[in-house]
Amino acid sequence: MSTPIADPASAQFATNPPRELPKRRGTELVLLAFATFIVTVALVLVEANQEQELTSSIIWLGLSYLGVLTAAHLAVRRWAPYADPVILPCVALLNGLGLVMIHRIDLALAERAVQQGKEYTPDVTKQVLFTAISLVLFVVVLVVISDHRTLTRYGYTCGLVGIVALALPAVLPSSLSEVNGAKVWIKLPFFSIQPGEFAKILLMIFFASFLVTKRDLFMVAGKKIVGVELPRARDLGPILIAAAACLGVLVFEKDLGTSLLFFGVTLVMLYVATERVIWVVLGVGFFAAGAIIAYNLFTHVQQRVRNWIDPLATYDDAGGGYQVAQGLFGLGTGGVGGTGLGAGRPDMVPEAKTDFITTAIGEELGFVGLAAMLMLYLILAMRGMRSALAVRDTFGKLLGGGLSFALVMQIFVVVGGVTNLIPNTGITAPFLSRGGSSLLANYILVALLLRISDAARKPAVRPKPQQPQAPLAEAHTVMVQRPSVNGEGSAS
Repeated sequence: MSTPIADPASAQFATNPPRELPKRRGTELVLLAFATFIVTVALVLVEANQEQELTSSIIWLGLSYLGVLTAAHLAVRRWAPYADPVILPCVALLNGLGLVMIHRIDLALAERAVQQGKEYTPDVTKQVLFTAISLVLFVVVLVVISDHRTLTRYGYTCGLVGIVALALPAVLPSSLSEVNGAKVWIKLPFFSIQPGEFAKILLMIFFASFLVTKRDLFMVAGKKIVGVELPRARDLGPILIAAAACLGVLVFEKDLGTSLLFFGVTLVMLYVATERVIWVVLGVGFFAAGAIIAYNLFTHVQQRVRNWIDPLATYDDAGGGYQVAQGLFGLGTGGVGGTGLGAGRPDMVPEAKTDFITTAIGEELGFVGLAAMLMLYLILAMRGMRSALAVRDTFGKLLGGGLSFALVMQIFVVVGGVTNLIPNTGITAPFLSRGGSSLLANYILVALLLRISDAARKPAVRPKPQQPQAPLAEAHTVMVQRPSVNGEGSAS
């Protein structure tokens, strides 16, 4: 009697079960403790150089920061146990260094206010509060979104809400939306919010879900123009909408950084989905044409370009290159090794706690410290992209890749602007700069990355065992009566 043959997939799982990756939550906790140690030492240096004394508040602040991060770690351990163990510590260290620099600049501005007989309210307390709220929202996202693939059901809804959020400040009066010449805010009686920070995540969800369902349309070529196979006209809709939205931001909201960020992320996601360079060429062409038109029509764009070409030539002009020039002076003062935490003058740069916080880091920590900070961003983005490549579904690959590239693109725009590599854009550095909207949105981004990495590292579900089937030789023989033409049956 022969042995029944089992299902091949079940037999393979029985002999070679899927290897379960280690969760590495202990590694994450150790890295979080190390990040807290670095932040505490940085606070000690700032206090020693600025106040010439050390207080017990530093220890309590360090322990409180470790407690908040431990709560986030426990949430990841509970709801995303297989998530990448390096992503959260990198974010924690960047956030902590941002708090240190904001506190350091607060001390300098408070001393100046005392000399002038004025009162000064520090911003670091508010930033710590925003950090706690952001971590609460981070946990909520992990709990609510148990599977990132469920977001595909709300792709078009996210796209509509994202476009409305992006365009809303442009249609509001300047008294309710304009800060420092940029109409990107919604100012309410008790707080202000920058909806564009949340719109970038919503639009990335929309583009990822759209490209998953319509990918084949972008692979179809239309007419040949100048030897280049262009997609069909009806398939150009999404990229034209993206171009119009970004140029609208550039024109009406005077926000060059957000428009460049949105457009770059959109082009990268299109290229990843289709692997066709023509989309990148079309996108860059649209953006270049729009930028040239905007330069010839709007004075604020011309001013930014003049400041970029020669900030010292417009040093004394209203809205000129004073801010860029002061930032470059600060970076030059820091040199390779920096002046030391608390020993520089980053308060001499306008908006040093927001748009130009990287110049404060470059001045006091030098080129070495600034390069180390950029390496943290690079590690964070690489771990996110690694998870995007490893996840099993196409939507997760596109969304994870878009979220990771958004971090890289954003820090490139920030550092490129303050070092005068590209025109200054007024965008904030993720996790470093002061601001609640940016911190909230970027912690949502990190929660989504952790959810995708959890799905990528989680072992595959074991298929259900099927009932073994008997071999064909042992199958029962059945007599079937087949009717004949004359009405007489025959057996077979």
